[in-house]
Amino acid sequence: MKRLVSFFEIPCHKFSRAVRFYETIFGIEMPKLDCESEKMAFFPDEDGFSPGAISWAEDFLPSQNGVLISLNCEDIASSLSLIESNGGKVVIPKTKIEAENRGYFCVFADSEGNHIGLYSGK
Repeated sequence: MKRLVSFFEIPCHKFSRAVRFYETIFGIEMPKLDCESEKMAFFPDEDGFSPGAISWAEDFLPSQNGVLISLNCEDIASSLSLIESNGGKVVIPKTKIEAENRGYFCVFADSEGNHIGLYSGK
């Protein structure tokens, strides 16, 4: 098996606000695509494929009760400060994973209300 996750989409209410949120948190630029009735902004390629996107469609709505995706980051504390100053909220603070050398995680609500996880080895 190559990689378990094929592709993910994070829904949003306000496309430009959500894209700006993730570009700021991760220090990235997200290529955008307008389809007929959908907008997408793609996370940077990994091994030649984008792992996922921010998506807007009339019937694709954010929810705090959906699937929890955890994204890698360099420094959770730094990311959390950017999250809070850009309209997000901390749901679960930085927490050590209680298994040998497994790193840390946190969960935040993004600018659209989705709950997203972060993972870091430090």
